[in-house]
Parts: sequence; C-alpha cells; structure tokens
Amino acid sequence: MENLHPGFLVGLLVFLLLCSAFFSSAETGMLSLNRYRLRHLAKQGHRGALRTSALLARPDRLLGTILVGNNFVNILASSIATVLAIQLWGEAGIAIATLGVTLLLLIFGEITPKTLAALHPELIAYPVSRPLAALQKVLSPVVALLGWISNGLLRLSGLDPTRKRSDNLSNEELRSVVREAGQGLSLDRRNMLLGVLDLETINVDDVMVPRNEVLGIDLEDSLDEILEQLRQSTHTRLPLFRRDINQVEGVVHMRHIAGLLSQGRLTKESLLAASLEPYFVPEGTPLATQLLNFQQLKRRFGLVVDEYGDVLGAVTLEDILEEIVGEFHSRDNQRDNEVTLQADGTRIIEGAASIRDLNRLLGWALPCEGPKTLNGLITEALESIPDCAVCLQIGDYRLEILSTEDNRVKRVRAWESSLKLMADNDTPL
Repeated sequence: MENLHPGFLVGLLVFLLLCSAFFSSAETGMLSLNRYRLRHLAKQGHRGALRTSALLARPDRLLGTILVGNNFVNILASSIATVLAIQLWGEAGIAIATLGVTLLLLIFGEITPKTLAALHPELIAYPVSRPLAALQKVLSPVVALLGWISNGLLRLSGLDPTRKRSDNLSNEELRSVVREAGQGLSLDRRNMLLGVLDLETINVDDVMVPRNEVLGIDLEDSLDEILEQLRQSTHTRLPLFRRDINQVEGVVHMRHIAGLLSQGRLTKESLLAASLEPYFVPEGTPLATQLLNFQQLKRRFGLVVDEYGDVLGAVTLEDILEEIVGEFHSRDNQRDNEVTLQADGTRIIEGAASIRDLNRLLGWALPCEGPKTLNGLITEALESIPDCAVCLQIGDYRLEILSTEDNRVKRVRAWESSLKLMADNDTPL
C-alpha cells in the first residue's frame, strides 16, 4: 500500500468516507422511521416500505450488517489516511492522520449524514433498503457469528435477545400522538379522536341531566295538564312517573304520543301501554361501557341510579355522542344562557351549570373530580348552604354568590383572579 500513488489513496479515502456516510445515514434513517406510517405504506404495496419492513423485522441482523460495514470502512479509511500521511509528512504524519481522519469521519461520516437521516428518515431509509438487503445476504455468515456471540453475552446478563418490543400504545400515549398530529388532522377531527379516548375516563355522572332538571310526565296530573306539557316539550323521550321520579313506570317516545293524539286515543292508560320499561344505569358507569350497552340493548335513554336505587338523573345517547363530536346547537344555546358576560369582564353564571361545560366553554380549569355543578362545588368548599354576598376563591377563580333559592346557589358572579387585579389597577383614585 505504501507504493500506491497518493492520488489513488486520496480517491479511495473519499470513497470510504462516502461509504461511512451511507452506513451512518442508513442506521439513523431506519431507526427513525414512523413505524405506523411504515406499516400503512407496506399494506398499500409501497416497495421501499416492504423492503424496509422486512429488514426491520430482524433488527439484530440489520444492525449487525450496518455496524460490520461501518466499522470496516472506518478502520480501512484510518489505515489509508495513515499511509498517505506518512508518504507526505513522514513519522509526523501519524498524528496528523489521526486528527484529520477523526474530524473527517465525525463531520462527513457521522454528524452530517445522521442529522440528514433524522430530519428525513423516509428519504434515506427507502432508497438504502435495497443495497442493505444485498449486503445483509453477503455478510450473513459474519453477522450470524457476531450475533451468536453478542446474544450469548446478553443471555449471560439475564436478558432475552429474542424478545420483541411491544409497540402497543397506552391511552395517554395515543392522546399525545393525536395532539401532535399537526396538519395531518383538522382540529375538529383531533377533538373527536380525543373525545373517543376520553370515554374511558368519563362516567355517566359527568354528562347526565341532574334529577331536578329531568322532564317527565306525572301520571297524577290531569290529562289537560299532561297535554299542555306535551305541547311545550322539546324532548324525544319522556319518563312516566307518579308524583316522584323514583316512581318511574315507563319511558314513552313522542312518536307514539303523536300517533295516539292523531287517533284521539290519548289517555293515561294508553300512554303506559305505549311506553317501554325504564332502563336504569348504575352511577359511575364509564361512557365507553354505557355506549356499548345502549347499542346492545337498542336503547337511547337511561335513568342513572345510586346504590339505593334512587334516581340521580338521566343520560341519553346524545349526551355520550356530544362528548365525541361536541355540543349540538340546541344544547349550545342552553349553555350560553347559563353564562352571561358582563362589561367589566366578569361572568354571571347559573348555579346549576355543569363544571365540565364551564371549563369547556370558558377555557377554565375548575376542579371537576367531585361535585358536577357550580352549586355543588361552592357548597362543598364552604361546607354549608351559603348566604348571598359570600365570596370565595377556588383555585385561580373568585366567586361571589348573588342569589340562593331552595337551599342551593342560584346565581354567581365569577372571574379569574388576574382579571380582578387588572380591574382594580385601572380604577382611578
């Protein structure tokens, strides 16, 4: 090698640097690929994705091929650079070659190609999969021998080299994937996917209509009163009960009521005959479970009951679907009526307003692990039924009770602490 022309050695050194860049970029590109996108492209028949998937199916062989090739060209490049440096500078060339080859390999053989591959893994991985597949066949005896030795060392350490890594994602990891989808998904679709994932963490207590707001037909009322209630009702299904919602006897659909009215046969007895048996939902049932129950039982309306069988509220299929697709327009108008923005930036809020709806509507972060309504949250914080003009702070939010009724908070003025401080600073002396 010492008798070779310096120009030939320089050309060979450049070629080896390119080979080193090839192996470095191939390693980073292969390992930086999005595995889910790779599987999707492979199912569609993308040739590069198919070759890459086959290589990644045996990562030990792939890494063995890349490392054998990369180390071979790096060592050979160092040897050639040393010979070339000795020809040009004598014994002092050894130190020059060591420093020079280290810099060249770091810049052109490692950092630059690996950075490029990390930024554009598909651009690198799919084209290099063809030569890598060929090299893997050529170097298979060497790779197999080295793999057998390394696997033996791993087994001595108590590790199983044949155990495959699980690519399964938890719910929280799936949420992160959806949130970071960027322009790949529109905001509406991202929110829908997040809503589906949240069904496991939300239960019927969080979305049900509370008992005092459940509208139904009291069979103890006169027929004229029932007819007037039906004319004003905007609900599709109404529970039938006697005096108290706990004494529910059935659930009737407005379609059946319309049929009875058109035939002039509407009576209390006919209402009961046209109704279905009430469907009860235990409190704390996750929405994902309840959605499946509604589907299997062909139901759309259920009454939520506690451990004693007392009715706590009502939940509908629409309530669950709203957690996925967002509020429907009719419900939006209802929520807007519960919150009124004031000129000073504060808000007048109904005590019966749902905490989850307030957080969603206003972008707040009121605690919603315990009580479900603003009235319940205030009562729990004060540990008593509050009087008017009582003020309190919960987290970053200040609440002023404006009125109470029937042992509950009716209306509240609410604002963020920072808002009130700004208003005080702007007040002239």
